Amino acid sequence: MTSDPHTTQIESSPEDAPFIRRRPVRIIIYVGLGLFAMMAVIWPFITQLLDPDFQQHIEQHRIMVGMTKEQVLESWGGPQTINTSFTKDGIRQEEWIFEDWEDTATVRHRYLYFEEGVLVGGWYEGSRERNVKNFPAQKPHPKLEP
Repeated sequence: MTSDPHTTQIESSPEDAPFIRRRPVRIIIYVGLGLFAMMAVIWPFITQLLDPDFQQHIEQHRIMVGMTKEQVLESWGGPQTINTSFTKDGIRQEEWIFEDWEDTATVRHRYLYFEEGVLVGGWYEGSRERNVKNFPAQKPHPKLEP
């Protein structure tokens, strides 16, 4: 019987496998990713359960997706501009634009988007510079700290 050098088996132990391919490491990574995904999905529901009518958010002059126009008005006050449009399906969409004057020459804008009277999203011009910790909670139109 001849021995073929190309068909020899190399026996490997679990310790020879790369670190990331070891079973305990993979289990830890998969469990961590699963928990992260679950929290990303569940966290908005937990927030809604803790403050169902958004009263804490309104008191802190904060807004959250799902608020009505009346709740946003109570929290931030009225916008400077409202743009209204309708989709081809007849859904009313509104864009609210708030202006935050830093000085006589500098203005920042906050944009909120509503569909059928419910807040669905928004963004803040200059959000890279925004530091939430510096925003005073008692003012409806916070100014950026220099």
